[in-house]
Amino acid sequence: MATRASLGQDVGWLLPFLFFLLMITVSPAQSQGCPQRCECIAKLKTVSCYGKRLSALPDGIPLDTKILDLSGNKLRWVEHGDLLPYSRLEKLDLSENMISVLEPNAFSSLQNLKSLSLRGNQLKLVPMGAFSRLSNLTSLDLSGNKIVILLDFTFQDLRSLKNLEVGDNDLVYISNKAFLGLVGLKELTIERCNLTSVSSQSLSYLHNLVTLRLRYLSISALEDQNFRKLGNLRGLEIDHWPFLEYISPHSLQGLNLSWLSITHTNITSVPTSALRSLAHLTSLNLSYNPITVLESWALRDLVRLKELHLVKTNLAVVQPYALGGLRQIRLLNLSSNSLVTLEEGAFQSVNTLETLRLDGNPLACDCRLLWILQRRKTLNFDGASPKPKIRNRKLQQISAREGQVVSFICRAEGEPTPVIFWISPQRRRITTKSSGRLTVLPEGTLEIRYAQVTDSGTYICIASNAGGNDTYFATLTVSGLPLDAALMANRTYYAGDLNDTNLNDTRVFLKFTLDLKTILISTAMGCIMFLGVVLFCFILLFVWSRGRGQHKNNFSVEYSFRKVDGPAASGGQGGARKFNMKMI
Repeated sequence: MATRASLGQDVGWLLPFLFFLLMITVSPAQSQGCPQRCECIAKLKTVSCYGKRLSALPDGIPLDTKILDLSGNKLRWVEHGDLLPYSRLEKLDLSENMISVLEPNAFSSLQNLKSLSLRGNQLKLVPMGAFSRLSNLTSLDLSGNKIVILLDFTFQDLRSLKNLEVGDNDLVYISNKAFLGLVGLKELTIERCNLTSVSSQSLSYLHNLVTLRLRYLSISALEDQNFRKLGNLRGLEIDHWPFLEYISPHSLQGLNLSWLSITHTNITSVPTSALRSLAHLTSLNLSYNPITVLESWALRDLVRLKELHLVKTNLAVVQPYALGGLRQIRLLNLSSNSLVTLEEGAFQSVNTLETLRLDGNPLACDCRLLWILQRRKTLNFDGASPKPKIRNRKLQQISAREGQVVSFICRAEGEPTPVIFWISPQRRRITTKSSGRLTVLPEGTLEIRYAQVTDSGTYICIASNAGGNDTYFATLTVSGLPLDAALMANRTYYAGDLNDTNLNDTRVFLKFTLDLKTILISTAMGCIMFLGVVLFCFILLFVWSRGRGQHKNNFSVEYSFRKVDGPAASGGQGGARKFNMKMI
């Protein structure tokens, strides 16, 4: 009995210890639990249930989760109680679901939440109070839904929000007080909507807005004071407004912009009056607008402008002093236009210019571009230098037999596109228009057909445009066919199939083809030999005639006719004939 009692006391003492060990063993397992079909990273407190076809929140999400990804599922709504246990969440991704309803206070328990994405759902309306108590939220994405209207006070509790995305919706109207409360907002993007105007009053609550992007909208005009009270705005982007034709002179009044981009609209000239108040503007982009003429002093008030982009505007004329007043201009991009020239007189001063882009223009090679060539060592052409440059300068030394086809590659880049031609060892210019055995292909390759020994030597590739020239050398050595090989080729010609005319003609052509130089040399040599023989004969006659007084020049020849037998000759008489000959 004593033994049993002592044993019972020992076991009783061990029970609390065993329970403690069990708690230690079980607790880590619970904290590291993970919902089925999801992936968890315990160290980062991350749970990813992306693309698992979930129709509701899965069970077993650890309570200390900070990052929860529920994107790409089939969730249809978010209720207040669904997220109540996960108060430690800092990032929640509900994008690409089927959520059409947000209940008021749906996220109110997530007071530590910093990032919320509802992109690509089916929301038509965001009720007031849907984002209540999210005082720490800094990023909100509502893009890609079907929201038609933004109601007053929709974002009133989001005082820490810095980035808001509401683009790619069916927006037709933004209430005057929809952005009330967004005192910390730094960046706003509104794009791909049905808005026909931007309310200056709705934007007036965004006192600390730094960047505003308005893309793919159907707005036809910028009215006066469209952006009033945005005193801290530094960047404004207006892109793809196909109906925009008019910019009011006072539409940008009150702004203190550092950069402005107005692209893909239908304005036909630089909005000089509207730009007048932007004294601190350093970068201006007016690309992809139908601006054909840059008028004199069009940018005269932008005294701090350093970058100007006018890409693909069909710009054809830059008038004198068109860039007048731009004393600090460093980058000028006029690429892909219709400019024939750009004269130095268009600038206030070219001494500050560091980067110049004129690629994609039909520039004329004349003295009006001489100022660019003089500064080509100090100017940066941003990978589109006007001076031609031969790309592959690998040495080409080719040895060939007579009759072979030889090719030398020469590729060049530059603006305008350089013209490539070759100079032969005989100083003959070879171009794409050259006919005969030697010609230049459109891409610059020199092709020599039926190479001959006389083709041997150094060939020079020259790439030329308005910016200058670049050269490259290639060497060819052609060896003649051995005598036995030539005889064999000749025998093969006669022994071959007479019907194979193309092959036989080629062999004959290879054997007997002569170029113009060979023909001229042969003709000259024949003429010289003929004239030499004639001269030699005249000399002999002259020497012989010197002694004609010492010899008799006359001599007589006497001959008689032979008698002919027969009747016809019976009546005739033979006789002698005599005549004199004189040597000259």
